[in-house]
Amino acid sequence: MMKSVVLFGAGNVATHLCKAIHNSNSFEVIQVYSKTKETLDDFDFNIDKTNDLSSIKKASIYIIAIPDDAIIDFSRKIPFKNRLVVHTSGSVRMEKLSENNRKGVFYPLQTFTSNAKVNFSEIPICIETYHQEDLILLQELGKSISNNVQIVTSTQREHIHLSAVIVNNFVNHLYLIGQDLLMNQSLTFDILKPLIFETATKIENISPHNTQTGPAKRNDLKTIEKQLHLLKDSPYLEIYKKITNSILEKYKHQYEL
Repeated sequence: MMKSVVLFGAGNVATHLCKAIHNSNSFEVIQVYSKTKETLDDFDFNIDKTNDLSSIKKASIYIIAIPDDAIIDFSRKIPFKNRLVVHTSGSVRMEKLSENNRKGVFYPLQTFTSNAKVNFSEIPICIETYHQEDLILLQELGKSISNNVQIVTSTQREHIHLSAVIVNNFVNHLYLIGQDLLMNQSLTFDILKPLIFETATKIENISPHNTQTGPAKRNDLKTIEKQLHLLKDSPYLEIYKKITNSILEKYKHQYEL
């Protein structure tokens, strides 16, 4: 018998989750809620949609997939009690959810963009809950869409999310900086793509500590000083200094910019 899921939210995370669960053999999304009708109109699935909390259907699991800063208040507005309500955030602690319902976390560790395809089977799903029967249910849901389901605490999840921000969001911002520097010289970002792909490929089998290269790793102070000069009027100068100093310190070079 198929188990049922209701999604609170109709954004990127909810959309990708709905697609993944739709391909599951043991769970189905029976309803999606969003407070704005326009968002629901854009939610391209043939399931029940509502912007009325009083009309929420009974389900096995309720998943809150909305922005982090709205999760806690929203959980208090849910009109029923003693059902399993989980959120998908990496940073919101489980205990902050309303006491009216059984609590849990179902955190897919991935970045989601509306039109970008993702392979959910490869995405780590971090789960957390208080009750054994709820844990079994969340494991079952996780394993129905992913090959990597991990039980973590709120503290562990916060550190996972912090690490994810650094290796994903921060790195993407560094891509933007590289793009800006190249555009200032009438060059395109494409020239860096083989380098980016090679770096990403290496960490499949080699630790980040051992894949580090570049002037700071080899303590090449002449190159560092030359690049500092190139950035002397750039808003990116301090970022370059801080990251370079971090690399110098990590590899125990006695020098600070």
